Amino acid sequence: MPREAGILLHLSSLPSSCGIGDLGPGAYRFVEFLARSGMALWQILPFCPTEEGRGNSPYSASSAFAGNPLFISLDFLVGMGLLETCDSLPPVPFRGDRVEYGKVTTWKNAMLGKAFEAALRLPQLMGEVAGFHRAQRHWLEDYALFSVLKRTYSGQPWTSWPEFLRKRDPAALTKVRKELWRSVEEEIFRQYLFFRQWGALKSFCRGKGIELLGDLPIYVDHDSADVWAHQDLFDLDGEGRPNSVAGVPPDYFSETGQRWGNPLFRWSEKRKELFSWWEARVAHLLCCCDRIRFDHFRGFFAFWSIPGTEPTAVRGTWREGPGEALFLALRERFGRLPFVAEDLGVITEDVRRGMERLGFPGMRVLLFAFAGFDPENPYLLHNHDRKTVVYSGTHDNNTALGWFDQEATPEEKEALSDYLGFPLEREAVAAVFLRMALCSVAETAILPMQDILGLGREARMNRPGTVSGNWEWRVQGEHLSLPVSERLRRFLQLYGRTRR
Repeated sequence: MPREAGILLHLSSLPSSCGIGDLGPGAYRFVEFLARSGMALWQILPFCPTEEGRGNSPYSASSAFAGNPLFISLDFLVGMGLLETCDSLPPVPFRGDRVEYGKVTTWKNAMLGKAFEAALRLPQLMGEVAGFHRAQRHWLEDYALFSVLKRTYSGQPWTSWPEFLRKRDPAALTKVRKELWRSVEEEIFRQYLFFRQWGALKSFCRGKGIELLGDLPIYVDHDSADVWAHQDLFDLDGEGRPNSVAGVPPDYFSETGQRWGNPLFRWSEKRKELFSWWEARVAHLLCCCDRIRFDHFRGFFAFWSIPGTEPTAVRGTWREGPGEALFLALRERFGRLPFVAEDLGVITEDVRRGMERLGFPGMRVLLFAFAGFDPENPYLLHNHDRKTVVYSGTHDNNTALGWFDQEATPEEKEALSDYLGFPLEREAVAAVFLRMALCSVAETAILPMQDILGLGREARMNRPGTVSGNWEWRVQGEHLSLPVSERLRRFLQLYGRTRR
């Protein structure tokens, strides 16, 4: 495989006048920027619906299949005749550098509602929506009804709904679908718009030689359409509450571990059904993306099971996952598996062997390379191997400059300078991390847009363990300038990573 490079940038971070990045003109300008720069990949975070009550995290979504309506381009709805030009412009300008989720959600939902009213008067368009509904029925009907019921019950989790809905009584579901049909149809319409726009963007990427690298979290949120619709696949009690939840055990970084709270899969009892569900999930994402990063890959081999009543992760136990068998089943269904395994942290030998047999590249993050300097640290450049994806940092890390300013100890800074062979000045930090990533022997290098722009802590995307102020940073239009792309292209040419 030839050497290549890509950029990590979430959809919400794209430039637009609508308060949040979307699938409109800003996305197309970014693809052109990627192509000019000689990039081969665009890595995104999960594009599923988010909520303010969950910190707007794309890793805590109400569906594993649905698209986030906030990413629908209103500009393109004007082109479809569903909105007037004035409708695509917010009455009060939003910030261009940060996402103001509350304001954006209120305004954009109103505009999407207006677009639906217009669509109802267009029989041909509604026929296309009906065709989309039929093709995606296996997840779409449950998601649409779940979303409407969440609003009907003032955002309460599904375990608080009346028993006939909580336990999905067939007659009751038929009745409420008829009663709420208009609202359910509007949710289906929004998903049609999202995936119509997504398909157009993916085709544009293909024409420019850019592949999309998607992100697939291993777990789903308890208060989601997936768990509500498939309660038998998850470790729940009779009232729908989790008997056990996901997390990781205590370690060097946390005496109490991490309690994520996601319900666990019933791998030992529902293996066949879960394999079918995962095949559907992977098939769906492969229609949207060219490659997939599997988050928390270790959890497929062994996962930390925490009793649902425990407040921390301390009293958990290790349980066996499906291991290679799941991926062999996926290979039988899909053939070649263009997967990247997120293998950060403590990874056991069985996981390593599994990755090798399956041919999945892992990840190397340069920001992890210099803590307590050890020449055998796998994240150091001289320990990389070709079948690896190297990052300067990820969405959960500080930027390279932010790390240098805020987190790096004097000892780590000294180790970094010794490793490079020259004293590292603050102004050169971001460029040095870019160069290290690009010169790695790893076949693929992914650069966060923040590091390309040399930004500090103000541009950090997420701070794990915090619930506010995350997922807000945005690119400015001037960041996608010709001088920036030409500088990037020179870097890629220097280290043999340009595709064109």
